[in-house]
Amino acid sequence: MVKLAEWRGKEVFRKYGVPLPRGAVARSVDEAESLVRSGRVPLPCVVKAQVLAGGRGKGGAVRFASTPEEARSAATAILGLDFKGEKVRELLLEEKLAFTRELYVSITLDRARRLPVLMTSGRGGVEIESVPDAEIDRQPIDPFPGLAGYERRRAAHALGLSGDTARSLDRILDALWRAFQGEDAELVEVNPLALVDGGLVALDAKVIVEDDAAFRHPEYADIRDDRTPLEEIAREKEIAFVQLDGNIGVIANGAGLTMATLDVLKEFGGDPGVFLDLGGTDDPKKVTEAFLLMAQAKPRAVFLNIFGGVTRCDTVATGLVQAMGQVAPEDRFPLVARIRGNNEKEGIEILRAAGVVAVPSLKESAQATVAAARGAT
Repeated sequence: MVKLAEWRGKEVFRKYGVPLPRGAVARSVDEAESLVRSGRVPLPCVVKAQVLAGGRGKGGAVRFASTPEEARSAATAILGLDFKGEKVRELLLEEKLAFTRELYVSITLDRARRLPVLMTSGRGGVEIESVPDAEIDRQPIDPFPGLAGYERRRAAHALGLSGDTARSLDRILDALWRAFQGEDAELVEVNPLALVDGGLVALDAKVIVEDDAAFRHPEYADIRDDRTPLEEIAREKEIAFVQLDGNIGVIANGAGLTMATLDVLKEFGGDPGVFLDLGGTDDPKKVTEAFLLMAQAKPRAVFLNIFGGVTRCDTVATGLVQAMGQVAPEDRFPLVARIRGNNEKEGIEILRAAGVVAVPSLKESAQATVAAARGAT
């Protein structure tokens, strides 16, 4: 998925007709001050870090300014800030609007229903995950007729809107639905949608685009979202690779087995930090590439958990041994393997010949990996 920064999300909203505050993007302190002095950004204004992580207000990444000097000071404080592991390189300066209510509106993909869902709540301005379920209205949308009139009326009722304000919401919902379809989005979210004198205005914008539709959206080709550098390399090699904060690497085949392996390691006190899903491949070259990526993440130990159905255990083992020979001695780490299924015996023999611990029991192999990460032999 491709996550758009707020300013890019607002460009999408503007394209489809969602009402927005006046504002502009700055990438330097001088540019931020100039935007205010020129009148392109009215005062008072809000200065917001353009990062993908949430909680900007509490983290000091959102400030207010009433003068050009204050805007410069705010930009100086925010630009270059390391916010939750992401360096702030862009700012969005916008007019500060007086509002009476903050609402929440989004259209997202419900994978369980296999349908888009319209979500509304009167508790805008906070993360939707913290809002009680009873205060969120959810309406599945049939993608063929699209957003129906009765669904819009129900949304207005759920938000306590009527008259001209309800009609304003109607136009915004129509714009969000067209944006959701037109941008191949997984999510379009306005939080908060502010009730101001004269109608409703989107004070924030969150847009996530489905990256499988990237060929239809070359305008997003230059966007790097919150993937780490190693995740970027893995994506280019078409390897499913995710970095977390723990110290144990996991190599498995299939999303279900990979997730189950993470759970088992946690059960025995482990801290999974990188996981790599080989999927159905047993190509030794691909396995070697995947393992070398894992090595670059510098885990304390690695757990290889392979079920050989279509995948052949011996060819996975061959690729693994080839990769191990390319890792410098100072970068090597303990490796525990559990491989079951197609050509299991041959695979275990290949691994053991290379000095790899191969344990058939899931429980024992997970425990051995956790112990190895803690420094036990």
